[in-house]
Amino acid sequence: MTRVTKISTKKSQYDNKNAKLIFDDGTVLDGMGFGYSTTVFGEVVFNTGMVGYPETLTDPSYAGQILTLTYPLVGNYGVPDPAKKDEDGIPKYFESDRIQVRGLVVHELSNIASHWNLSMTLDEWMYNEKVPGISGIDTRALTKKLREGGVMMGALAVSDNEIDVEQVRHHLKNAKPYDDEEFMDSV
Repeated sequence: MTRVTKISTKKSQYDNKNAKLIFDDGTVLDGMGFGYSTTVFGEVVFNTGMVGYPETLTDPSYAGQILTLTYPLVGNYGVPDPAKKDEDGIPKYFESDRIQVRGLVVHELSNIASHWNLSMTLDEWMYNEKVPGISGIDTRALTKKLREGGVMMGALAVSDNEIDVEQVRHHLKNAKPYDDEEFMDSV
């Protein structure tokens, strides 16, 4: 007997917004926003992994950072159900119980997700967890910039309206990105 597995498919709902990635050195990168519309500040870092964006986004080592994924297409298999736990009560498909990154930078966001374990699209998950994302960025060039220049602070602005770059730059100068981050539970 042949076993048939149903493959779910979903389309992005929270994409095609205005977005800018603004660095403390003055560099401004334009892209298309997805996920939640907001402005966040943080250290811009990168990950060169080829798979596992749900695990990477929930990895506590990226808490409070704006994460750049260098793989050229992200979101094509969507996100599994975050409520599913293993026999020990630990999230089955994630490294923690929520998205840890403050923002996400990708080259191309797949606007259609398809997978047997699909629960929601990447942009839907990020919207639900109030995390902004930007696509249309040359993530390899950005990674090279970060490797050569070292740690850089940045702002990721995603909006349905025009983005005031000067206002974001002003807030970036005064931002203390890790002040609100709780890295360990209080005793």
